Amino acid sequence: MQVYILTLFPGMFSPVMNTSIVKRAQEQGLVRIRPVDIRGFAKDAHKTVDDYPYGGGPGMVMKPEPVFEAVDWVKQDLGRQPFVVLLTPQGQKLTAAVAKQLAEKPDVVLIAGHYEGFDERIRCLAHMEVSIGDYVLTGGELAAMVVLDASIRFIPGVLGDQDSALQDSFSDGLLEGPQYTRPAEYRRLKVPDILLTGRHEDIYRWRRKEAIRRTLRRRPELLRVARLTFEDRCLLEQVINEEKAGESCSEARGDIRGHY
Repeated sequence: MQVYILTLFPGMFSPVMNTSIVKRAQEQGLVRIRPVDIRGFAKDAHKTVDDYPYGGGPGMVMKPEPVFEAVDWVKQDLGRQPFVVLLTPQGQKLTAAVAKQLAEKPDVVLIAGHYEGFDERIRCLAHMEVSIGDYVLTGGELAAMVVLDASIRFIPGVLGDQDSALQDSFSDGLLEGPQYTRPAEYRRLKVPDILLTGRHEDIYRWRRKEAIRRTLRRRPELLRVARLTFEDRCLLEQVINEEKAGESCSEARGDIRGHY
């Protein structure tokens, strides 16, 4: 996978590119990341990349010419058309499914906007517009880092155990269940007994049930679109009944925790 990041601040990506999994993925030749300075494609002596908006208004708007020229350069460098992603709060939400889709592309261009926004004509370049959340950042660089990190995890060989990406939160529509490691007891907090039994089928079922429980408690709307098997639905019914029973017990004792 080759990723070109069109940005006004290419230096921002150095720490990300030279750390942890992203660094290893490059060293193994699984991904090639290349920040591209949009200013290098400005034609005037001052390397102007923004201008005042037509019709007036606050802030400055990113000019179309340098961005179009930068994308043309990437096409020439690759010798083919890359998949172009525009990072904008108006785009579709970044999900595990979107990240996986991008990881399957051989060549991706991430366009990180800046200033008050970008000239509307820049949208013509994009095959996809992506948002990392309902908020506005100073620029698209941080969003590009998030998209990059989320996507390359799905490239085979990037993670030590490829099942890790498949078991993470949102990979199948559910939040990830609780995880534990040594020691088995710390400050009187104990690891659930089931995890110490070595019975792998029972452990898998427990983990699946707890993932469903956590999703029900924290993000119940995900259950409407999650990929649930018949066994998952049986576990969901058990969890719902257990949660209802717990609420009844809590009401009966006046929810004693509320007094502390």
